[in-house]
Amino acid sequence: MVINRENLLGLTPAELSAYALAIGEPKYRGGQLSKWIYAKGVTTFAAMTDLGKVLRNRLEQRAIIQGITLTSHQSSSRDGTTKYLFALADGLKVESVLIPLRRLSSAEQAADEREDGRRTICVSTQVGCPLDCVFCATGTMGYRRNLTAGEIVDQLLCVRRSSGQRISNVVFMGMGEPLLNYDSVLAAAEIMMQGVKIVARRITISTAGRPDRIRQLADEGRRIKLAVSLHSAVDETRARLMPISKKFGLRELHDAVQYYYRKTKQRVTYEVIFFDGVNDATSDVRRLIEFVRQVPAKVNVIPFHSIGFTAPKGFAASLAPSPKVPNIIRELRAANVTVMMRASSGEDIAAACGQLATRSANRVSIGGSPTDREIAA
Repeated sequence: MVINRENLLGLTPAELSAYALAIGEPKYRGGQLSKWIYAKGVTTFAAMTDLGKVLRNRLEQRAIIQGITLTSHQSSSRDGTTKYLFALADGLKVESVLIPLRRLSSAEQAADEREDGRRTICVSTQVGCPLDCVFCATGTMGYRRNLTAGEIVDQLLCVRRSSGQRISNVVFMGMGEPLLNYDSVLAAAEIMMQGVKIVARRITISTAGRPDRIRQLADEGRRIKLAVSLHSAVDETRARLMPISKKFGLRELHDAVQYYYRKTKQRVTYEVIFFDGVNDATSDVRRLIEFVRQVPAKVNVIPFHSIGFTAPKGFAASLAPSPKVPNIIRELRAANVTVMMRASSGEDIAAACGQLATRSANRVSIGGSPTDREIAA
């Protein structure tokens, strides 16, 4: 008789305890499995030395620890940022980005960013993305599928193993829209908190804005941080930059964020890229100030990173960074808005924010065989 072995990678600590009971073992065995798989990062049952030999043999017969495969990595000569390319079991590929240890500025520390000396991993949640934001390269590859909780968590485990470094922060801000893969993303976050032991305040979900899912996060009492990719507080402008705004307008987003804050009392982060002649006029900045001041929040100003390697056309091809950013930041701060200007990391290796996209040797590709793809973060 052939036994279908269950993959334990991706099960939450609670699910591992339930699995232990299901195979006739005490509940605490689930805690031991969680420690070995997530805290220690082992990939074989033979390495679980505090489990008896009989149990290890049973697990070999009934279960597996099957993750993703690290195929390559590349480090920036400028700032040490490293991107990691992974192959999934079905041949599709995704990448993660490890942003190295750094000291926070006095402004960041004053804004209660208590992760001085943090080392951050940016993980993907989907292969591709269906949202097609015009400034983000991922949309050029189309959407293939959601990642499982195990595939998301294993990006962290593989990078930790490869780098030999402790990772303090996680951002769900790689390929894909995290709230379109809600269950797997939240399961992965739970594993990272309970299994890997990363505290909730150091885990951030960055979303283009699904009001229903933002409300769900609030209702479920999730303590992880919420970042909203905003980019404009003018509906027409935001819809040009982010087509999701045609379905979920700023009023709906605003109401969902207010609901989230009332339920959680957690400050929201808004992410904004300023584009020359698009969203950088005085009237745009005033609307932005009005929008972000509705609840306690901060604004992360993110540099625009070229997606020229995807050969964009039309409006996307015309986008350029605004030269007004320093003045805009001063105006925001004068209005008592907390503002962070994020440094560009890994741009020389196409690992900066917004640069994840599929690339073959000679062209950007949306269709074709997944095995022909190279994901560039």
